[in-house]
Amino acid sequence: MPSSTNMLDTNLTDDIIISNSGYNQSRHPNANLASSELNRALEITNVLQSTLDLETLFQLFVRESQKSVGFCGLEYSNKEIKKSLTFGRKAKHQCNYRLLVGSQKLGSLTIFRSKPFSDTETQSLEYLFSSLLYPLRNTILYLIALKTALTDPLTGTNNRTSFESSIKREIDLAKRHGTPLALLIADIDHFKNINDEFGHLYGDCVLREVAQKIQASIRSSDILFRYGGEEFAIVLSNTSQDGANLTAERIRFAISKSNKSLEKKDANQKVTISIGGTNLRESDDHISIFKRADKTLYQAKNSGRNCVCFNSDK
Repeated sequence: MPSSTNMLDTNLTDDIIISNSGYNQSRHPNANLASSELNRALEITNVLQSTLDLETLFQLFVRESQKSVGFCGLEYSNKEIKKSLTFGRKAKHQCNYRLLVGSQKLGSLTIFRSKPFSDTETQSLEYLFSSLLYPLRNTILYLIALKTALTDPLTGTNNRTSFESSIKREIDLAKRHGTPLALLIADIDHFKNINDEFGHLYGDCVLREVAQKIQASIRSSDILFRYGGEEFAIVLSNTSQDGANLTAERIRFAISKSNKSLEKKDANQKVTISIGGTNLRESDDHISIFKRADKTLYQAKNSGRNCVCFNSDK
């Protein structure tokens, strides 16, 4: 029958904190780490520093740490960067850890095994986790910097920088799998007048609200970009012309009926949006499909605004 210490170690009710100030000494008050284990932790750190890809980082960590302590599964979660990874399988016994560098939270880890961990094994695990801290922190900082570089700070959507690489990738996938792809270009009607008459702060509120309405009107697999100024691009994967038309109308209706009217100065003036769209053709690249969608946007503008035009030429 396992000892009470083993039961505590393998079914922890509270997370154990692993930080750069040292692992949780209170659980092993008389523990002395052998120099071979220290060297092993340093070796793992060197291996982990070879990548800034989060999934690769944990694949390497699982592979290297299992050489020292056997376990059948690992789960990692970080709510701040909205990442969750699972390796292997869950089992009866588990240990839970929170990872910190200074005040920076790096996420939580759960280790699974079918049989209890001994004190020695949990001690070894905690030292192995210390080898993960700085490579993981560097990877998280890289992901945050990358996301910041590709995100519009005002609306929180993807920005123009990320549009080109994303549309190229989606075109390649659609052609490879033989699935339809649609592109919508949307532009807020008379946005310059809104800025001029009501001020740029109000204009910023309109941009944020429009972005939120568009995001709420599309699927999680679709991708929204603030392309520039008051213009947005929406990439609709695996979407036919009829489906793209319906999506565009849903966006237009949501904005025209649900957005704030400019009631402070003109109760009759509301924010509306014009949308142009097209579907991917076999001969298309990212430039040609964008030009065609942009052309239909101008058709929508010239048709009186607050409408959708779709290119249906074969």
